[in-house]
Amino acid sequence: MFANLLRNGKSDNINVSPWIKELNKNRSIKTLESDMQTDVAIVGGGIAGITTAYFTLKYTDNYVVLIEAGKIGHGATGHNAGQVVDYFEKPFSEIVSEYGLELAADGQKAVTSAWDLVDEILEDTKMKINFSKFTGFAGCQDLEQLLTHLENKRLKKSAGIKIHKVKISEDFADLKKIPDKYSDLYTLVPHKKVLELLETDNQEYIAVMQSQKGCMNSALFVEKVCEYLLKQYKDRFKLFENSPVLTLDLYNAIGVLQTKTNFIAAHKVVLCTNGFEYIHITNRAGENIDKKYHKMVYGIVGYMAGYIEEKTKDPIAISYLPDIDVPQDDSRPYFYLTRRNHKYKGDNKSLVCVGGPEKIEDKDSFKYKKNKKYPTLAKNEILKFLKGSFKNTPSNLSDFDFKWHGLMGYTESGIRNVGFEPLNTTLLYNLGCNGVGILPSVYGARKIAMHLAGETIKESIFDPEVQRRVIG
Repeated sequence: MFANLLRNGKSDNINVSPWIKELNKNRSIKTLESDMQTDVAIVGGGIAGITTAYFTLKYTDNYVVLIEAGKIGHGATGHNAGQVVDYFEKPFSEIVSEYGLELAADGQKAVTSAWDLVDEILEDTKMKINFSKFTGFAGCQDLEQLLTHLENKRLKKSAGIKIHKVKISEDFADLKKIPDKYSDLYTLVPHKKVLELLETDNQEYIAVMQSQKGCMNSALFVEKVCEYLLKQYKDRFKLFENSPVLTLDLYNAIGVLQTKTNFIAAHKVVLCTNGFEYIHITNRAGENIDKKYHKMVYGIVGYMAGYIEEKTKDPIAISYLPDIDVPQDDSRPYFYLTRRNHKYKGDNKSLVCVGGPEKIEDKDSFKYKKNKKYPTLAKNEILKFLKGSFKNTPSNLSDFDFKWHGLMGYTESGIRNVGFEPLNTTLLYNLGCNGVGILPSVYGARKIAMHLAGETIKESIFDPEVQRRVIG
């Protein structure tokens, strides 16, 4: 639905993110101006890169250099939906069919563990940031969607993962078509309860799933963590911005990063960036990596919009799964909405953000332009959704206070890539947001630190070697 829609059409104003608006515009920036050597070089100053630096500095004695092409927090981290969730966009049942129940369950538990890792960072840094946690919801409209979610829950429950029962409308016409094996995974409720939880008047929604969710300005989070690292580890941590990496040459025990002007030599290099289309890798100690790397990750541009309103309701996150036919090149046939506390001109307000429209980019010719104008069609699709499914939409809403887009890195496996490059272990990855990147990024950061500390880690679905073995 969305990808084809965004191929053509008029554009609106440029990319304006509410998260970037909250950053410190007077923060000093250092660029790379000389050649350097270090233990660990991290490429990418978003939430993955900064938290990888954080855990590496905390749990190892390594010297760390972080290099960012633009400004920290200004890439995908500053142009996302700000929603914190611990699920995979890829159905859990598919992950089980590819990797087996045990590995799939371990992967789910690993991402869920990142809630505690975020709390660890907040406690250490003592940062003051608005991080809301709550029970969030997702609504679906048809039997096929419902059965997919019930099967996911059945498998999770069998693996010992805590689940929340689905609430299904007692008026749902296809109740008798739900197999008996799911009888302990749902409860029947009045239809009005389903609509109430989803904050909708759209009678087509017949069931609601619930899970822990949250809202956070991940760009501000990155900025605050970076401030902490520069003070706490001033002898072991260096940050260079506006210093894009062009090439990476890998040898047996060292990697050499080249920018336009200088080089960084490191014993380990960790790629934590959605800027994958710009970096070229040469493995001088074995088989070609560059082609495998660029095949592994591809870009999807997501479009979001938000408006400010009076604060009358608590923070929330809701996903809406409409009953639509989706072309094969669309990856996200749903809308997602968050409402969070927001300071505006000193007053306490709410910021409502919505996303859904996406454009899948051509892998061979793709160059993301962050200043590309915002498509009018994306705005209109979001407005249409709001007025059709979100009952609290202001009646006079015709445009938004913020409209922004961001590049998301998707992996061929649909699962984040975290760990050593099998062809040369000088290189590690923590990348591939796959649509829901905050908690997987933080989990990946902790796992990378464990690798760098020399710890033995159980095989997982996030390992590049495992993914290549399973997916090809």
